[in-house]
Amino acid sequence: MAASVDSAAPGTRATPASPTAPVPWVAMYHSVGDCSDDPYRITVTPARLDRQLGWLRRRGLRGVSVAELLAARAEGRGRGLVGLTFDDGYADFVDHALPVLRRHGFGATLFVLPGRLGGDNAWDPLGPRKPLLTADGIREAAAGVEIGSHGLTHVDLTKADDTVLRAETAGSRALLEELAGAPVAGFCYPYGTVDRRAVDAVCAAGYRYACAIDPGPLTGPHALPRLHIGQRDTAVRLHLKYRLHRLRRRPVEGTP
Repeated sequence: MAASVDSAAPGTRATPASPTAPVPWVAMYHSVGDCSDDPYRITVTPARLDRQLGWLRRRGLRGVSVAELLAARAEGRGRGLVGLTFDDGYADFVDHALPVLRRHGFGATLFVLPGRLGGDNAWDPLGPRKPLLTADGIREAAAGVEIGSHGLTHVDLTKADDTVLRAETAGSRALLEELAGAPVAGFCYPYGTVDRRAVDAVCAAGYRYACAIDPGPLTGPHALPRLHIGQRDTAVRLHLKYRLHRLRRRPVEGTP
């Protein structure tokens, strides 16, 4: 049997996906707040998030961090668990998302940018400027959810030179571990873009897993696929996404 994600040695190269292990269901969120000006459709209102998490609960599903999801699956007890991820580290996570997660008793993984503490989403040319979490905000969030790295500054790793690639992967992990005072196991590729070189850099930096969007043939513990969840995802759409995701994804090694 393939080694679990949690037992993978830091710096090891990601291996091809197993033909038998089903892919985990991991939801991808971003901002939680006002979505009246949202050209990239990355925002859900707190009320919509509440209804979406309620939909999961009514079906006997529980939202957890990616680390918890993968560890449970490696031990054969992952049934009924759904990974919840929030990208970019928006300040509204603490004000709007965290209270909803706590109300439902759910966990999550928050991917943050330690190179933009207290900054904003300057990488988005359209739409409003959204403030990002400060160091204190990240520490507050860490009391309730898993903290992972989204790189230092939200750059496309497939276009980064070697120096930038190391800084965005190994450098961001070191900063976050110092900031949070705890190990950082997970990484999230900015824009969801990933290639073999980026995967190898993430492995070399010591991350136990990494999240992408549609990694294709690179799908595995260091390139996990995720499903975007937005404001338009009502109960019917969530049902279809949950039921059909296995048809759209390759299996993932190390998560039985």
